Amino acid sequence: MTNFRERANQLLNEHIENKNLVKHSLAVGALMKVLARYFKKEDEIENWELAGLLHDLDWDKTRNDISFHTKLTEEILKKENFPQEVIEAIKRHNHAAGNPAPETLLEKALYYTEEITGLVVAAALILPSKKLSDLTVDSVMKRFNEKAFARGVDRELLKEMPNHLDLSLEELISIALKTMQEMNEGLGL
Repeated sequence: MTNFRERANQLLNEHIENKNLVKHSLAVGALMKVLARYFKKEDEIENWELAGLLHDLDWDKTRNDISFHTKLTEEILKKENFPQEVIEAIKRHNHAAGNPAPETLLEKALYYTEEITGLVVAAALILPSKKLSDLTVDSVMKRFNEKAFARGVDRELLKEMPNHLDLSLEELISIALKTMQEMNEGLGL
């Protein structure tokens, strides 16, 4: 039997050169694992974590043309026999490529989780200490509507999240912050 989690780590090291992108992938994977438990999907935890870990596997190669983002990942993961639901969730997280909108709970969670982790990291980096341990949900929420803050985070997408996941924005930030604080040494924050 294939150990997909171990292979996912190998693939991250093989395909991602940017260490901050690796940290982002680890954060999204950890948060997806926590969300699987939150939504009582314990039997799917591995797939949720894998989707988070591998969602940006091809970003170093496709960032100059976002319409190709996730296509290379799809090819790699199919060759490696990763579960189809993981591949589909990864494909659907790139709305800019004209992929279908997320439908399953796994797909929706990944769609929003990627954005929220970016927001949390950006909020930590503007603190004098640059530490996740000093960050609060309130401080992230205060920055949420500042257009100059974390420009790469799609706020409109996050505003619609409560319509698709049974979570408020504050709840998702709280879960993300707690998850990322628990792994802060691995994130370097």
